[in-house]
Amino acid sequence: MKKTILFCMTLFMVSGVFAGNPPAKKIEVYYFHFTRRCMTCNNVEKVSKEAVEKQYAEKVKSGEITFQSINLDEKEGEAIGAKLKVEGQTLLIVSGDKRVDLTDKGFLYANNSPDKLKAEIKKAIDGMMK
Repeated sequence: MKKTILFCMTLFMVSGVFAGNPPAKKIEVYYFHFTRRCMTCNNVEKVSKEAVEKQYAEKVKSGEITFQSINLDEKEGEAIGAKLKVEGQTLLIVSGDKRVDLTDKGFLYANNSPDKLKAEIKKAIDGMMK
């Protein structure tokens, strides 16, 4: 009986060591744009990038969260846009099969209420981390 209990305890401890935490989900924040951009387009990128890099500095450093500005007029940007089914200026947050499109809020808030845009980005990213 003691051997059985000891065996079970050993098995339990070993399985706990190897189980660990599941790998973190990768979250990608994309801002798609064209070569010619207006002030609002530039601000959407600036505010979004700042929000990601400041609010999630450690996760950006570890690669769990990325921010990419993608020019749809370039061949590489066109390919990424096609893969994600993006055809125009878009602020998109992707994790696995989850997608949050914040384009409307980006263009609404970037110039006059950047803190609101940062809050929307945080809300979307936090929701994907659950």
